[in-house]
Amino acid sequence: MTLDTPMTPVRLGAARLGVVLVNYKRADDTIECLESLLRSPLALRVVVVDNDSGDGSMDAIAAWAAGQRIVAPASPTMKLATPPLPKPIPLARLTAAEAEATAPRAALTLIDAGRNGGFAAGNNIGLRHLRRDPALEHFWLLNNDTVVESSAAGALLDRMDATQGVGMCGTIVRFYWRPDRVQALNGHRFNMMTGTSRGIAADEPAAAPFNPAEVTRATDFVLGASLGVSRAFLDAVGLMEERYFLYFEEIDWAVRMPKRFRIAFAHGAIVYHKEGGAIGSSGTPGARSAFSDYWLMRSRLRFIRRHRPWLLPWHWLVALSVVGRRLIRRQPAKAAAMLRALVGLGY
Repeated sequence: MTLDTPMTPVRLGAARLGVVLVNYKRADDTIECLESLLRSPLALRVVVVDNDSGDGSMDAIAAWAAGQRIVAPASPTMKLATPPLPKPIPLARLTAAEAEATAPRAALTLIDAGRNGGFAAGNNIGLRHLRRDPALEHFWLLNNDTVVESSAAGALLDRMDATQGVGMCGTIVRFYWRPDRVQALNGHRFNMMTGTSRGIAADEPAAAPFNPAEVTRATDFVLGASLGVSRAFLDAVGLMEERYFLYFEEIDWAVRMPKRFRIAFAHGAIVYHKEGGAIGSSGTPGARSAFSDYWLMRSRLRFIRRHRPWLLPWHWLVALSVVGRRLIRRQPAKAAAMLRALVGLGY
């Protein structure tokens, strides 16, 4: 373990919220997220897990924390990560093995996963490390291609504190490139028969009124781009299921959640999401990459097999119809990727 910059124990002493970001070859996105996140007046312990990017991401993030690298926001109109924070920012660098054996010691911890085990595996490394700090009561899984309003962390923590039996909690998520539009309020509705979901208030104007209680009741699962979980939930349910690699991790978590836990909605917390930059996952089905289509198909079938196995024959028929639509759209590479997922072959 190395500690690259001086520690600030005063700031860390009151931290009750831990944050996990997973990076894969998107260091500039991660840095922009950190620049916005660390403006919070709330004391935080933040962990960035690098999923074996192999492109110098860890060094780039460390150089930024040391004040040796400046990253401009991807959008000149997005002002939540400017001007640059004062540097240096206390940073600890750990291997995955070191993270398993030690508690957080700095404002920001950078963990080298040593492999790309997928989104869930990266988050689990960060969660295991943060859970070693007994002062942390709640944890926030935040996509690295987001930026957050400075009040977001505090609003999330307040809502989780105020919700008896809270298990999972979401936020308002807007599109980064279209900040006047909603990606999802809190999370998604999920259709078990089709294996598909839609964000609550998806693509509606951000200024449109909504009822937080109604949003909460409508939430089948919290959007994984901005997902809070309580320590009690983790102790009871366990970590994310790593066999999905991508997609369906948060749906799986929600289905596994015992009835004594509740889903909450931190409607005072606003997050802006670039959406799928690293893997080509777009909210528009035809715009998704073949890689994204492959993992979406494979994870959907794995989820059904795990939780509703009697529906598996039906979902095979649904999957074949989706492959057919890709062929009709003259997207043979995507159709081939989906077929490989359907029969259990690698990408």
